[in-house]
Formats: sequence, structure tokens, C-alpha cells
Amino acid sequence: MTSSSTSPPASSGAPSGHRPLRRLTARGRDEAHRVASPLELFFDLCFVVAIAQAGVQLVHAVAGGHAGEGILNYAMIFFAIWWAWMNFTWFASAYDNDDALYRVVTLVQIAGVLVLAAGVSRAFEEHEFLVVWLGYLIMRLAMTAQWLRVARATEGAERTMALRYAGGVLLCQIGWLGLLVLPEGGRPWVFLVMALVELSVPLYAEKAHPTAWHPHHIAERYGLFTIIVLGETIAAATVAVKSGVDENDALGELLPIAAGGLLIIFAAWWIYFVVPIHGHLRSNRQSFLWGYGHYLIFASAAAIGAGLEVAVEQAVGKAHISTLAASAAVTLPTALYLLTVWGLHSRFYKVGIAQQLVLPTTALLVIVCTFLGGWAVFSAGLVSALAVVTGVTLTARMVAKERGAGGASGPSGPSGDRASTPVA
Repeated sequence: MTSSSTSPPASSGAPSGHRPLRRLTARGRDEAHRVASPLELFFDLCFVVAIAQAGVQLVHAVAGGHAGEGILNYAMIFFAIWWAWMNFTWFASAYDNDDALYRVVTLVQIAGVLVLAAGVSRAFEEHEFLVVWLGYLIMRLAMTAQWLRVARATEGAERTMALRYAGGVLLCQIGWLGLLVLPEGGRPWVFLVMALVELSVPLYAEKAHPTAWHPHHIAERYGLFTIIVLGETIAAATVAVKSGVDENDALGELLPIAAGGLLIIFAAWWIYFVVPIHGHLRSNRQSFLWGYGHYLIFASAAAIGAGLEVAVEQAVGKAHISTLAASAAVTLPTALYLLTVWGLHSRFYKVGIAQQLVLPTTALLVIVCTFLGGWAVFSAGLVSALAVVTGVTLTARMVAKERGAGGASGPSGPSGDRASTPVA
């Protein structure tokens, strides 16, 4: 998954021919017009089913006054979903040959995440992880099969890399058995240790040979998944508001929450897509940090929707928590999202102190909004929207100044190439 100037043989390109089985060899890193496939889009939609289940259980835990326990379970479940998704995404960017066997193995991974989703409620409510572990095992065994196909079709350093991936993934599944056999108090430590081990497998495997992932394709895949997660957030919040209005006739109390939530989600979308991140991926060796950091982006984006549901339940008297706690359920994940997007994306393209401070300052102000009572969510939405307006204004002034001085129309990206001018 690391960025490298080393390229695979240029002959790869897009899958060709109509044979049902083809060698699973690397695609070209410089392949033109590389976009997400229909199978990848279907894969993403199925994974969001599990994310939605994790969000529902997080709502129940926070609204019931068990925020600490709920957040811990959410972090563990979300890691399993995100890690399986991420491994498939980077693998597909490098090796997707779209033959019949590749599609069938991908279907097995989809089945695995659906099994995992079926076990989420039991994991939260009864601390029983057997079904979650089984779903994760299915996904990871399918991923191992893909890497073994690569090892069979390649040789030398690339084959060594594929075998390291396959062996590392299999060994990790033994470690995850600790969630089933150890006492409940030891499970958070099992999760922490095994998450670090899982994260180390790609680092170790790709020391032998870097995979030939495609920067534009990876940027698009992450962007599409962000959109899907934000869409799920809107859907969950909409259902919560509708139920509150239908069952409690509380339109006046819920309108500020609905309006603020919509502003937050729209600002989250705008801020994420404001920069051409593929340029950073093409030239920066910290692609591991970028890919891994999206755990926080995806988890916080989904948690915003759960927080909006909690705020709705508290407003209509169904949640056993204070207004402050319900407000924090929205503002804290929103602030985390803003800070993480700034750290992974925006800071590489902002010019000057004023632009660099927009998102960190906004995150701080969103946290302050927590203490504004029933108007906390609406205020956080306004602050998020103002961050977009401020970014647009600062960028417009910078562009006008450069044009007036006879300069180029946009800031340089991290690779030194002139990037398209961001609008926030």
C-alpha cells in the first residue's frame, strides 16, 4: 500500500479478454481512465449495512446512558468493518482482473460482512462476539485466497509480498480468538493488540515489494465510500426526525436539530472533496498514514448520524441523558471529523496561516457549541457552514491576488504540480 516510484510491468492495464479465469497479476499504475467498478460500488453498499447496524447500537448505548461502553464496542466493530473494506480496496486497485473467480471471492467477502452485521446487536447488548468474529473470519479467509492467487501468478519479490500478506492475515485470525475465550475485561486489550498487529501486516509485506495501486482510483474509492457513509448518516437522522414528529408531535423541538444536522453533513461533504488528494497520494510516501487515518474519518462521519439520532431522542424525552450529553454526541464526532480531514487532506493545500487555521478553529468552536443547550446542534451546523464560507472567501482573495500579480490561478500541490484551485 506504500507509495513508491517502483512500477510493475507496463503491460498490465485493464482486464482484457473474456476467459472466466485469468492470471491475477498487477494492473498498470499509470493506467488511464481508471475508475471504480460496479462490483466495487456494490461491495461498498453492502458494507454500509454493517456500519448502519453499528450506528444503531451506538445510539441505543449512548441514549441509555452507557456512552463509554457503547463507544468502545463501536470502535471495535467499526475497525473490523473498515479494515476488511480497506484491504479489499487497495488490493482491488492493484490486482482486480474481474474474472469469474475474483467476483465469486468478492461475493464471499460481502457474505462475511453481512454475517458480521447480523452479530452486531449481540456484541453490543450481550458482549457476545462469536457471530462478529465468524463474519470477519469469512472476509479475511477470502482475502487470503486472493493473495494466494497473486502468489501463484507471480514470482520473486512480488510473490514473497503476496505470501507475507496471506500468512499475516491468517495468523491474525488466531489472535482474534481472544475475543471469544478471554474474560470480558480482557477483550479491549485483545482488540488493541490485534488491531496493531493487523495494521503491521501491510507494512511488513510491502517491504518485499510495493503493490501497484492507482492514485486516482484509490482517491475515488475513498471519496465514494465517504459519500455513502454521509448518505447513511442523513438517512438515519431523517428516520429519527420523522419518528419524533410522528410519535411525539415535536416539530418545533426537532427542526433546529434537523437543520443543524443537514448543515453539518453538507459541510462535511464540501470540506472532504475540496482538494485533489490524488496528487498527494501520487507523490507522498505517507500513503499508509493517509489510508489508516480514514478510520477516524469514516467512524466519525457515521457517528455524526448516531449523534443526531441521540439528540432527537433526548429532545422528545426518550433518551435517559442530559441535553449536554446529547449535544456532545453530535459535536464531538463532528470536531473529530474536521480535524482528521484537515490533518489528512486540507493542510497540504492551504496557503497561509489564515487558511490553515480555518478547520482547527472550526473544530474548537463546534466543541464550544456543546454548551448551548437545545440549540447546540443548530449552532454547530452554522459554525460548520461558516467554515465553508470562510474557506471560499479566503481562496477567492488568494486567487484574485495571484491574478493581479500575474501569478498562476491556484496553489501548488505537494508534488510541485499546479493543482486545481480549491473552493474552500
